[in-house]
Amino acid sequence: MGVRLTILGSGTSHGVPMIGCECAVCMSDDPHDHRTRCSAAFTFNDHTLLIDTAPELRLQCLANDIRVAHGVAYTHHHADHVVGLDDVRRFNWLLQAAFPVYAEAPTMTRLRQMFEYAFVNDPTYPSAKPELDPRLLDGPFAFAGRDVIPIRIMHGPLPVVGFRVGAVAYLPDCNQIPSGSRAALADLDALVLDALRIRPHPTHFNLEQAVETAEQIGAARTYFTHIAHELGHAATNASLPTGMQLAYDGLRIESD
Repeated sequence: MGVRLTILGSGTSHGVPMIGCECAVCMSDDPHDHRTRCSAAFTFNDHTLLIDTAPELRLQCLANDIRVAHGVAYTHHHADHVVGLDDVRRFNWLLQAAFPVYAEAPTMTRLRQMFEYAFVNDPTYPSAKPELDPRLLDGPFAFAGRDVIPIRIMHGPLPVVGFRVGAVAYLPDCNQIPSGSRAALADLDALVLDALRIRPHPTHFNLEQAVETAEQIGAARTYFTHIAHELGHAATNASLPTGMQLAYDGLRIESD
């Protein structure tokens, strides 16, 4: 039973192209340079688990033929990863069930603050809203017959998580992988890792750091995500080591 990871969005918090920018990447006609905000979806055993709900979630699902999702797991609570949460109400209708939401306690608290209406059972609420099934994330959990493994990573000073299913790991928004997390990244077929830009950044790996980290992890294939407008798709790929490339919106990573 294989695992598919679909990159729904590969861009940084501004997206690419950025508003009001006329740089070469923002003006590029290469569709790989058009990046919505960072999110992904694991699919296995006929179930789909969203990773984060980017602002473009509805458009991402339409573009990638995500007809139904069965839950969402959050890496952290920054706006570019959560503000599409309201769109999961469509999945309530399709599933005729509450939508499971997996998040660590700080992220769940922020979600409850940002989307209070969605977490309150109020039969007098005058419009459609998500019906959520919040589940605190404090370790591996079973989903559709497989283990989903949270992996602690650091986003600057903020502890966040990535996720592993089978031999595929997805680690956006990070600039450090603690030594205690390295064992959970052994024997990967595919790794998706943060690589923001060429210049250093206080909370994200830059490209050089991401390549070095990927070489240490040693996955068979590595894809870089959460990409800013400083990295053109074709030119950057031409500079990367064998087995590494930039992710792009719509990339499907299949693993046995």
